[in-house]
Order: sequence, then structure tokens, then C-alpha cells
Amino acid sequence: MTANRRTPGTLFAALRVFDISLGDMLWSRRTVFMGLVVGLPVLLAAIVRLFHELGAPGMRINNAAVTGPIIFGLMIWVFFVRFSVPVLGVFYGTSLIADEVDDKTITYLFTRPIPRGAVLLGKYFAFLACTIFVVLPSVVLVWLLIVPIGGSLGASFLDLVKDLALLALGLAVYGAVFAMIGAAMRRPLLVGLALVFVWEPLVMALPGYLKLYTVAYYLQGLVPHAMPGGSTMNLIQSIFQETPNFGRAMFTLAAIELACLWFATRAIERREYVLEQ
Repeated sequence: MTANRRTPGTLFAALRVFDISLGDMLWSRRTVFMGLVVGLPVLLAAIVRLFHELGAPGMRINNAAVTGPIIFGLMIWVFFVRFSVPVLGVFYGTSLIADEVDDKTITYLFTRPIPRGAVLLGKYFAFLACTIFVVLPSVVLVWLLIVPIGGSLGASFLDLVKDLALLALGLAVYGAVFAMIGAAMRRPLLVGLALVFVWEPLVMALPGYLKLYTVAYYLQGLVPHAMPGGSTMNLIQSIFQETPNFGRAMFTLAAIELACLWFATRAIERREYVLEQ
């Protein structure tokens, strides 16, 4: 008598896909690109530290010295929150399903006895592990190089932990948004690039309510909490005067991530993938 084979649950199947996908992502060309993206601020931090050690005069704003913690806070916002995190979300998130379609391997995944949505979830978890493994260590390197310039590593350690949590959350949310776009659209990369480099910068610079429909607006609400206090907070708040409170930002980001993952799995379950010859 032949035993009935039960289809594995979504979570178990997603973990199996995660195990298979993680190695492929870590050794892909996109990881080289990711290393270049996050390597730039590390290189810049090393140059700033070298000039400091050689006795170069420090920067000043309104006759006040710009210390390492202030520079580090600005680098977190400019290089990581506003550039690296959304860019990596675009290039990885939109490719989770699109690469399988382009490589004509999507049919092999979908013929396995697992839910279709588990394929996307497993690859999404692999994206998170891969990007966090590369991005967060680069932030720690920047912190070690920059903060000792007029600051203290011990005093700013909790701020570093907040920064790391902020970036991990940003990767998770942007990855979910672009995973949804990649699952639902035929040219997801173009749409993702337009959102990151056109839509978000444009509406963030304009008055009105449109910024409520961006991820950047809610991440911005967490930046003052994740950066060192004093001068840095005043500088950031002078640049971005309107920010949501911490609770609202966290709730909205979590809702965006969960909703996008739900819509992504629904889209992949319903969409018919036609492979081009």
C-alpha cells in the first residue's frame, strides 16, 4: 500500500527554499554589486580617519566642531538609509521571481509539491539574510573608523544598535515592497528604480500628503531615535522638519511589510508565467 505524501506547510517549504537560495545569492554577481555599494562609505570613512590621524583640521559648522558621531549619523542617513537600503531592495526584491522567469527555471520550482507562495517567502528570507550579512558589518566598520574622531565608542554603542535595527527594518520593508512588484509586474526593475529615484525623492521634497505613500517618510521618523543626540538630531530635524512619531512609523512599516508579502504571495499563486522562447 502506497502512503499518501502530504504537501509540506508554507513555513516549512519556505525554509527549504531559503536553504537552497541563500548560497546562490551570496555567490551571485548581485553580491559583488552589493559589496561595492556598501564599500563606498567604508572607503570614505577610512579616508576621513586617515586625514584626521595625519593632523588635518576638522570640519566646523557655525563655529562648532563636527565630531565623529555627527559624521557617522549623517553617513547612516545619506549612504545607507536613503541610498544603499532602497537600492539593494530594488535589485534583490524585484529579482526574487523575475530571475527564475528569465532563467526559465520557474517551472521547476512550481512543479514541486510546495505552495507557490513558499517559493517567494523562502527567497525573501534569503534576501534578508544575505543583505544583512553584508550591510550591517560595513556599518560597524564605518562606526569604528569615524566615531573615535572626537567621540567615544562606548558612549555611542546604543546608538549603533539602533542604527543596525533601523537598517535591518528598512531592508525588510523595501524588500517586501519590491518583492510584491516583482511578483506582479513584467518589468519590475524599471518600476522599482522609478519609485526609488523619482517618486520618493520628489514627494519627500514637496509639501502635502503624498509623502505618506513612501517608505522613506516612515523610516525618516525613526532616524532621530537612531542617531546620536545633540547637534546631529538638530541638524537632521532642520533638514526634515516633518516626521511621524516613533509608534506610528513602526506600526506603518510593519503593516507595509506584511501587506506587501501577502499581496506578493497572492500574486504568485494566481499569475500564469509564460516563458519566452
